[in-house]
Amino acid sequence: MGALGLKRDSVLELQRLSHVYVNEKGASLAVENIDLTVSRGQFVSLVGPSGCGKTTVLSLLAGLFPPTKGRVLLSGERVQGPSPKVGYMLQQDYLFPWRTIRDNAAVGLEISGRKTRSSMEAVDALLEEVGLPGAGHRFPHELSGGMRQRVALARTLATDPEVLLLDEPFSALDLHIKLQLEDLVDQTLKRLCKTAVLVTHDLAEAAAMSDRVIVLGRNPGRIRCELAVPDEIRLASPMNARKLPGFQELFERLWSELDAQDEEGGESDGGQ
Repeated sequence: MGALGLKRDSVLELQRLSHVYVNEKGASLAVENIDLTVSRGQFVSLVGPSGCGKTTVLSLLAGLFPPTKGRVLLSGERVQGPSPKVGYMLQQDYLFPWRTIRDNAAVGLEISGRKTRSSMEAVDALLEEVGLPGAGHRFPHELSGGMRQRVALARTLATDPEVLLLDEPFSALDLHIKLQLEDLVDQTLKRLCKTAVLVTHDLAEAAAMSDRVIVLGRNPGRIRCELAVPDEIRLASPMNARKLPGFQELFERLWSELDAQDEEGGESDGGQ
C-alpha cells in the first residue's frame, strides 16, 4: 500500500493557514490558505522557489510565532509556542564551542529539566548511533562540518520529539558528506518511527528522502501540487533511491513544476 493509502494517525495539521509579515515598508502576505496533514511516521518535503514561504511554514509548525489566520495542530492540540515534542534542525549546527560534544547533545535535556543519568546514557547511545562513538569528550572545533551536523542530529533526537523539522540541514556540506547524512537521517528516523518535515531547495534530496513532496508556489505561498513518491523509491535509502529507474522521472516532474513557475514569472514577496 502506498504512503498516501496508509491508515495512520495525523500528527501535524495546518488548517487554512495564512501569515502576514508587517514591517516599516508595509504588510506582506507570505503564505495563504495552506491545508496540510502529515501522518505519524511520514517524511514530507516542502520545495518551491525562493520567496514561496517554505521557512515560514516550518516556523509556524515549530510554534515560533502564531499564524495570522488558521491553526497549527500537533497531535490534535493547537500549537501555542515551541514544544519539546518538536525538534528543529537547521543548516547551521549552533554548537556551543566551550561545551563537549556530549554536553552539546544534552542541551535540550537541560533546558527541559530532563537531564538524568539514564538520559545521558541515551545521549551516549545516540552519539554512537549517528557515527560518533567515543567522541563525547571532544569539542566542536575538533570536528568536521559533517560530524558537527551528526551532533546536531543527536541533540535534536535526545529529547525524543514526536516531530522533526529539518531546515536545509545538509545544504552547507560537500556532496559526499551530504549523501552520507541523508542516509543516516533516513535510517534513524525510520527506525525510531519519527515524523519529519524537510525544507530544501534540492529537488533530488526531496525525491530521495520523502514519502510525499509538496510543491509551493509564490506570491503568496500556496500549495501548487503534491507528489506521492512511489513505494520502490521511498522504501529505499536515499543513496539507492537515486539509482532506481523511476527516480529521474520523479525528479523531472518536480523540475517541471518549478520551471513552470519561472515561466509564469512574479517577484518574490519576501516570504522565506
